[in-house]
Amino acid sequence: QLNMAKKKEAFLKEFKEGPLLFKPTYKFDLFSEVYDTSEKKRKPAWTDRILWKVKNTYEASKEGEFPEEENPISVSLTNYLSHMSYGISDHKPVTGTFKLEMKPLVSDPLVTLNAEGEWSAEHDVLIRYSAGREFPNSAWDWIGLFQMNFRHVKDYVTYAWVEDDEIASNSDSKQVYMSGSEIPKMGGEFLLCYYSNNLQSIVGISEPFQV
Repeated sequence: QLNMAKKKEAFLKEFKEGPLLFKPTYKFDLFSEVYDTSEKKRKPAWTDRILWKVKNTYEASKEGEFPEEENPISVSLTNYLSHMSYGISDHKPVTGTFKLEMKPLVSDPLVTLNAEGEWSAEHDVLIRYSAGREFPNSAWDWIGLFQMNFRHVKDYVTYAWVEDDEIASNSDSKQVYMSGSEIPKMGGEFLLCYYSNNLQSIVGISEPFQV
């Protein structure tokens, strides 16, 4: 019924759904996994469904279509299943797990930064960064050292305060030091990230480098 409706109703055509790899979720006898045993003997059906669509913020092309690769938001379904253990209703609940990816909305970072010289746990190391004139910097901003596979801003290995640990400054850039005692001795590939306290987010990421 839903598939037929999607062919007829324009507003439904843009919605997506994952594959139905679970049993029909309706109609069950209460507190059981047995389909309807009442006099009506209702036919099992996939009544509970999860559909989604991503609103495209770009203008349509001449053909009236939106190129997916230009959409700044990408959503993909990673898990779609029913939960048969719940029996307080004649329906079984359905859940979906989604992966959301967002492309950057600005091409130029607010802060550019890089690791200077050779990085090693045997000595203090240097970071050089520069920010645009309109950047709302704060005394609570910091630069963190992260492993390549970090997933959260709190995953830093160590960090330096941009004001307290500043050692040099000119009209184009500033230089900050990071204690060698905090640098991982095992080495590896790392990134530097500038965290803005005012914006509550990472606003600059360095190129990967070796320690």
